[in-house]
Amino acid sequence: MIKEIKSHEVGNLIQDGATIYTCGFGLAGYPDEVAMAIKESFLTTGHPSNLSVYYAAGIGNTKDRGIHHFAQEGLLKRVVGGHFGVGGPDINRLIMENKIEAYNFPQGVLALMPRNIAGNRPALITKVGIGTFVDPRIEGGKITTKTTEDLVKVVEFDGEEWLYFKAPKIDVAIIRGSVADEKGNMTLHREGVLLETISVAQAAKACGGIVIAQVEQIVKADTLHPKNVKVPGLVIDYLMVAKPENHYQTMGTYFNPAFAGDIKIPTASIKPLEMDERKIIARRAAMELVPNAAVNLGIGMPEGVANIAAEENIAHLMTLTTEAGVIGGIPAGGLDFGHAVNAEAVIDQPYQFDFYDGGGIDVAFLGLAQMDRFGNINVSKFGPKTAGCGGFINITQNAKKVVYCGTFTAGGLKIKVAEEKLIIEQEGRNKKFLQDVEQITFSGKYAAQIGQPVLYVTERAVFKLTKEGIELTEIAPGIDIEKDILQHMEFKPITTNVKLMDPGIFREIWGGLSKMISSAS
Repeated sequence: MIKEIKSHEVGNLIQDGATIYTCGFGLAGYPDEVAMAIKESFLTTGHPSNLSVYYAAGIGNTKDRGIHHFAQEGLLKRVVGGHFGVGGPDINRLIMENKIEAYNFPQGVLALMPRNIAGNRPALITKVGIGTFVDPRIEGGKITTKTTEDLVKVVEFDGEEWLYFKAPKIDVAIIRGSVADEKGNMTLHREGVLLETISVAQAAKACGGIVIAQVEQIVKADTLHPKNVKVPGLVIDYLMVAKPENHYQTMGTYFNPAFAGDIKIPTASIKPLEMDERKIIARRAAMELVPNAAVNLGIGMPEGVANIAAEENIAHLMTLTTEAGVIGGIPAGGLDFGHAVNAEAVIDQPYQFDFYDGGGIDVAFLGLAQMDRFGNINVSKFGPKTAGCGGFINITQNAKKVVYCGTFTAGGLKIKVAEEKLIIEQEGRNKKFLQDVEQITFSGKYAAQIGQPVLYVTERAVFKLTKEGIELTEIAPGIDIEKDILQHMEFKPITTNVKLMDPGIFREIWGGLSKMISSAS
């Protein structure tokens, strides 16, 4: 039988200097009570110390959960993560104060890595990250000056460049499930997402390490349906039953049966967006949809595309996906991001990234925080703070088409629409179209090289990436190119063939999207 342990025993199982691999998405799938026990052991005894922690997606609730528990000087030596934004202020403080070694790698790379380790492969080789800050010829994913070891290098096969991400030796895997039996066989049936849970466990066993699993309940041996078991007891060494408050399904929800797929809920009509800059941008972006498109929507401005699809009665013509592994349904937002109600399928996160990396997304709609003369986009670092790239690099580099959505300027922008014309009442304080971005999260040069269609959609202008440079292709009715656009850019785009944006998207009621999508079939 698998050994059941209490929280005060966890620290004794982990050696100083150990490498831990874990998984989570917000708080989904994350063994929060195990992490709490590691912190308490360190604060009480000084052990374990100098840990290296690997994880794929952002883990935390922006405050006091998740990767936050490792944010203690002396406890954490190195962090290799996909995103730091939800990890809380303490982990960001350690990074900004250069107190730890810190690497930011694409979420898909770190989700797929454990599967390679489990199969005794020495690295993950991929094109994901070429030309971005992850590329060792730029920053190599290093985000503190204390970080010196090279964990990624450029290699060449058959005349093509690839990135080689070195695989770590895992000493401890900490994972989470719903119910386990006395033999350690574990289900994930109450989880909203599956993540890379089994891969992380198998990877630790391949390295001769141990696996600690947090569950809600332990039941009698041989009582679980074998197809419900997602992680077999063969790869689990220790079980710990968590308190309910340390086993949240998402960052904001303890348990929603709709996220677990146990129930389907009636979908109330989605409230139409107000006629503002967000609606204009979402309408213009939605014009890039194609029938039966597989779609990924980023957080914030791009989420408006789903609202427009509902308003225009074309939501059935696309399938929304999340990088956590959800396919179909209605994606949740806010603290439940990554989940969905009425999902058609939920697959392991590594398989979702196989689909993404293989070009499965027809159109990706992502945020536009900073853009430069080369078409590069930055969403990962602003000043001293590193939010991280998350799945952004995987998604944008491999989608068949990428549409960036954002206001033309930021900080106090006010607009109004009158007589199908756009009026700028107050300009934003901050420019977003820069000579050079602070960090390259998306490489315009690489996209142009491979011929990837890329658009940059704002409330007043649409730009296109070309091999010759950034081209201004459309402006809103009522906008003056020189006064309202060029004066607020640090570089000059190509302006040889500028057209007006469809005036219909500046009407209170549009009704033109369905015809556009149908004509594209």
